[in-house]
Amino acid sequence: QAQLVESGGGLVQAGGSLRLSCAASGLTFSIYGMGWFRQAPGKAREFVAGINWRDRSTNYADSVKGRFTISRDNAVNTVYLQMSGLKPEDTAVYYCAAKRIQEITSATTNIDYWGQGTQVTVSS
Repeated sequence: QAQLVESGGGLVQAGGSLRLSCAASGLTFSIYGMGWFRQAPGKAREFVAGINWRDRSTNYADSVKGRFTISRDNAVNTVYLQMSGLKPEDTAVYYCAAKRIQEITSATTNIDYWGQGTQVTVSS
């Protein structure tokens, strides 16, 4: 049974930084495109960032470009989201996502696996 477990969320002041981690188990991590999504209260879930399984190329939502960095370590089956320059509008539950042999982008549907989410709260 595949499982994604996020960690690293918390409360931070505007301008601060956080690093989210997502540990994967029960799947062949190296052949999964990985990504991060977020959902703020009263809003739909939205794409944040994705990293390719093959060449580790990355893509980002315009709202986080230049502030967030996604990376992966296949040796420990983990994907990371380094967030800096945080703004109150970044407040949301952040979800890790996995898609077998496909890159995750803003257009991706039918995600194979979701994590349970981790809360990020940015105070002004």
